[in-house]
Amino acid sequence: MSNQFNPNKPIMGRDYKPSMELGMRVQKKGSLPAHWIGLAASVVLVTSIFFLVTDNAKATRTNVLEDSNQVSNLQRTNTEVTLPLAIPGNSISSSAKADRQYSSKQSTAWQTASVKNGANMALIFARVGLSPQELYRVMTADKDASALKRLMPGQKLKFQIDDGNLQQLVYKIDALNTLHVNRTQDESFAVSTNTRKMETRVTNTTGVIHSSLFLAAQKAGLSDNLIMELAGIFGWDVDFALDIRGGDSFTLVYEELFLDGKKQRDGNIIAAEFNNRGKTYRALRYTDTKGISDYFSPDGKSMRKAFIRTPVDFTRISSRFGKRRHPTLNRMKNHHGVDYAAPRGTPIKAAGDGKLTFVGRKGGYGKTVMIQHGGKYGTLYAHMSRIKPGMRRGKKVRQGQTIGYVGSTGRSTGPHLHYEFRVNGVHRNPLRVRLPDAAPIRAKYKTDFLNKSRGLVALLDVLQRTNTTLALNDKIN
Repeated sequence: MSNQFNPNKPIMGRDYKPSMELGMRVQKKGSLPAHWIGLAASVVLVTSIFFLVTDNAKATRTNVLEDSNQVSNLQRTNTEVTLPLAIPGNSISSSAKADRQYSSKQSTAWQTASVKNGANMALIFARVGLSPQELYRVMTADKDASALKRLMPGQKLKFQIDDGNLQQLVYKIDALNTLHVNRTQDESFAVSTNTRKMETRVTNTTGVIHSSLFLAAQKAGLSDNLIMELAGIFGWDVDFALDIRGGDSFTLVYEELFLDGKKQRDGNIIAAEFNNRGKTYRALRYTDTKGISDYFSPDGKSMRKAFIRTPVDFTRISSRFGKRRHPTLNRMKNHHGVDYAAPRGTPIKAAGDGKLTFVGRKGGYGKTVMIQHGGKYGTLYAHMSRIKPGMRRGKKVRQGQTIGYVGSTGRSTGPHLHYEFRVNGVHRNPLRVRLPDAAPIRAKYKTDFLNKSRGLVALLDVLQRTNTTLALNDKIN
């Protein structure tokens, strides 16, 4: 009886083989049993349920897609979408273009590339998947793009790339300057540099010299750059190698530059005072309407002189101006200049603006350069190890420009600069000759200068009293 049809057994668990055999037998007899009719009805019921569930699933999926499209449409409404340029013969609908553009924007991402040793923009562009042609277009878009040629290890560049095309490039050059490259609607590139402004704060300091200007200035909190600037301002009046005495003092009013509350560096010296061997020198910074800045005394005279007192950074004076026993000839002879001992290769600077009248070897002088400064003054620089390339007779040079390097060519016993100063062809002592002043402040700026300098002069007066008290305390202690 196990092979007989059991109407009480669940439909999915029944064995239909005996039933089908029975049905065939019944069909042959021309009659349809009642239980076979029940089976057919069950099959119809199961089929109806299947199609009903399928239709509901389709309806649910359609609703989900409609909701998704509504959200997508809402996102596109709130997102700026720029349609691509029209292409002749393009049959894509505006809606399809917008969908493609939106999909492309959704896939665009930023990449960050770090600059490694020996890297350049060609290597970096290749690393992020951009072509050399794209790099060429960026580099030729604007002169500001030349900043990309001066990459430093550790710097970072940010790229926004879409389908292999550069959309944006951001390069932080330094704390203040950031380069931006943006693709424009006409498929070219716009390059710009954003510069942040630092906050300027004015401060002051004073110091008393006991052994050297450098040590006293360091103790007063000055950076090496400020110390060099201070020496440069007063260098025409004070010989910081020979004239400094214990008790000399200085006062500075200068700028400090801050970014986001942190000091970045020192700015310019605004006003300064130097007391040397009982004589006081003051200097005030003034910028004219053309943006040219220089230092002047309170009455408008230039702090600069027409000549630098010492045209080389020396270690000692090995021979002074006047009669002496010549080191190689071994007899008394007038020494027409000053010998500044310095390491071989130390740069030699032009003492003033002028024109080269001699360049080459000159007997016992060895390798020599001579400069004529107008019609009255002349200078000579001898025993050079080599003359700077490009120096030739007739060439004009500027004050402070390097013209050669210390050596011991000619009649010389060691590396040094032999320096001569001539007035109307007559040798004068370079250490003591009165140097002519540079041009004073121009007449049209004089009134403005005096008005602006009053406050600085008053401030120096106050600080001088403070500095005097500081000096007295140092002597007592």
